[in-house]
Amino acid sequence: MCRRIAEGTRWTRCGHFQRHLVVAILDCNTTHCERSVYHPRGCRSTTCAKNFGPEIQRDVDRVDDLCWACRAAQERAARGSVLR
Repeated sequence: MCRRIAEGTRWTRCGHFQRHLVVAILDCNTTHCERSVYHPRGCRSTTCAKNFGPEIQRDVDRVDDLCWACRAAQERAARGSVLR
């Protein structure tokens, strides 16, 4: 499977990655992947890979904190324990 190479922010406390942009596509060089330049035109096979494989994540910057989603979940959990 071909893969996207993305650059973004790594949140070090939770380990999540926030993608800013996809900078390149890594071609898998196989005829069985619809994303590859080697995939034959007009191929009608239903077994060819249609989607990209796992994203390659390159950290442009690192933030020593929780990401927005983890921070919001932590705040919801804290409010929930206060309400009980």
